[in-house]
Amino acid sequence: MACTFLALLGLSLAGMAPAAAAPPPRTQGLVGNDVSWPQCGKTLPAGQAFAIVGVTGGLANNTNPCLAQQLAWAAGSTGGTAQPKVALYVNTANPGLAGSWWPSSNTYAGTQVSNPYGTCGGGVDLACSYMYGYAKANDDATVRGVNNPGNYFWWLDVETGNSWQTNTALNRADLEGMVTYFKGITSGAGVGIYSTASQWGTIAGTVPTSSPLAGLSSWLPGANTMRGAKSNCSLPGLTSGSRVSVTQYVSSGLDYDYSCP
Repeated sequence: MACTFLALLGLSLAGMAPAAAAPPPRTQGLVGNDVSWPQCGKTLPAGQAFAIVGVTGGLANNTNPCLAQQLAWAAGSTGGTAQPKVALYVNTANPGLAGSWWPSSNTYAGTQVSNPYGTCGGGVDLACSYMYGYAKANDDATVRGVNNPGNYFWWLDVETGNSWQTNTALNRADLEGMVTYFKGITSGAGVGIYSTASQWGTIAGTVPTSSPLAGLSSWLPGANTMRGAKSNCSLPGLTSGSRVSVTQYVSSGLDYDYSCP
């Protein structure tokens, strides 16, 4: 994606010193960048309108090792778009029992979670998938080094490169658990989905209008130019009622993000 698998999140910028980097043309005034672990130790661009920083390190259960440095860089975003100056994204997955951890109850981090799918007893079912997503979101907000997590907009990076169940209903339950957690802490800052229509369909299938996933903002990759990114703003959102609010394109090894009007 701008997230790890689609574009490798901005490839190497080695040799490009900040002072030598040409400012973006005026027509790119709505453009930001997204970065994560592949940019650790690299020179990052300057003058971005907004930034989206990866909290995880390519998997749903680890941490971007240079998160603090990238958040400090992101704080220099200039603003002026419909996007927050700094937003976050996290990798998502539903590994089931193949993962390093799988829930066995509706309790996580000392909290009894209200589970719309019933009681998790350790099986790979809707209830435990929901709990897994809830737990990963909790970790993203509380143990990875994000200060004031409720102040950020959180994007869920949903890609086939991570581990998923073949049953799309299980994957939806997992993502619903994440959305529910993030909505509970963000005080209106919000949650959105990053994916392509093809990957989203493979992983999540058709989302019911009653799902917490319905209507979330969409961030669409796939363009190679600014013009293509602008055009993609008119594509359908990933779920019913969803609006495409950000599109991504890759240029000179960097991930750029366009804020749709």
